Amino acid sequence: MSTQDFNTRLLSMESSLGYFALSLTRDSENAKDLVQETFLKAIQYRDKYTSDNNIKAWLFTILRNTYLNQVTRLSSKNTINDESEDEYILKNTMFENQNAETGINTSDIKNTISDLEDEYRIPFQMFVDGYKYKEIAEHTNLPIGTVKSRIFFARRILMENLQDFK
Repeated sequence: MSTQDFNTRLLSMESSLGYFALSLTRDSENAKDLVQETFLKAIQYRDKYTSDNNIKAWLFTILRNTYLNQVTRLSSKNTINDESEDEYILKNTMFENQNAETGINTSDIKNTISDLEDEYRIPFQMFVDGYKYKEIAEHTNLPIGTVKSRIFFARRILMENLQDFK
């Protein structure tokens, strides 16, 4: 497929991608940015696309993964968007130990996490701290699949041990 054909097909998907991005972000400016980033990645990784593949599915997957990466990045920074005119971004420290009950709950959760066996606690804590699976795998010298399964099992153990917090 020529570059011109690829770009034509890419641009023909702009409105569909825009609607999908808007459904994810619920903000028109963020949706436009997401579509632009999707186009950039599609052009960057054009060599991964083959003309017999469905370009719509390929672009929607790129858009969704880009959105999920942005959400993960933002949530790992633990930020809050202030809805005022200036839209300040605040550090989410006001919720920690907000009252006596919250302080007890926080310490119970931290204690339950620290009670996990090291094989589950270390990858889980790194994941919570914002590390990507690949970074955790490199740090712990484990395959990515093992890291993912240990984080999954750590979540499961925590859900069982923290049923009072549901």
